[in-house]
Amino acid sequence: MGIFGKIVGGTIGFAFGGPLGAVAGAVFGHALDNSNGDVSDATEPDPYLSMIEETQLAFFAAVFSMLAKLAQSDGPVTHEEIDTVKTFAVTDLHLTPPAQNVAIKIFRAALESPARFEDFALQFFQKFGRHPQMTEMMIDAFLRVSLADGALNRAEEALILYAVRLFELNDQRYRQIKARYAHAGDRFYETLGCRRDDTMDTIKRHYRALVQSYHPDKFAGKELPEAARRMAYDKFHDIQNAYESIKKARGIK
Repeated sequence: MGIFGKIVGGTIGFAFGGPLGAVAGAVFGHALDNSNGDVSDATEPDPYLSMIEETQLAFFAAVFSMLAKLAQSDGPVTHEEIDTVKTFAVTDLHLTPPAQNVAIKIFRAALESPARFEDFALQFFQKFGRHPQMTEMMIDAFLRVSLADGALNRAEEALILYAVRLFELNDQRYRQIKARYAHAGDRFYETLGCRRDDTMDTIKRHYRALVQSYHPDKFAGKELPEAARRMAYDKFHDIQNAYESIKKARGIK
């Protein structure tokens, strides 16, 4: 039985607490009461989550809670910001309609939570910090959502920089990720953490290191949410596309 089949009648048990547990508890007491989720297999639901399902739940709660606090940092959350988060759920996480519904419920519950962005980020790092690819992808997601309106304001970047330090991402890598959205013409180079005037040997070295980090085999057998695996898979293909595009532009086969 999937996680959505277990979110029935307010009887769902999970072990993690803290601000993520509070948001999940607020949402999942009625997450499918008025949704279109498929609960046809839930006639006699087991109210307790498996370890993998609990990890999935923690991931959703953390990601959309952090995005909520990020959107809230510069004032009331706008419809445009909510639409951007919905787009992220569909295009980046490839969530199904029932999962999208739950994600937005988490987002809205986090807006009402007294917890801060820093509180959610800390709990996310405690649970997923041993997977540096995931923490880097979250910084990328923060920047993508924040820059969707064309500007990164001071309040938003202050929170993102807090996460950069907490997630132990070095400043150079943060600047490279940020530049990916600021300089569209150099996006292939920025994807590989390179500059346009780097030698092909340098570019190849960066490419190989990133391929090794984000290869799908690196995530096989790990208890990670399927959405996180898909993010990594998309990242892997972005890396390959960037390298092939640079080679083509330089006339290299």
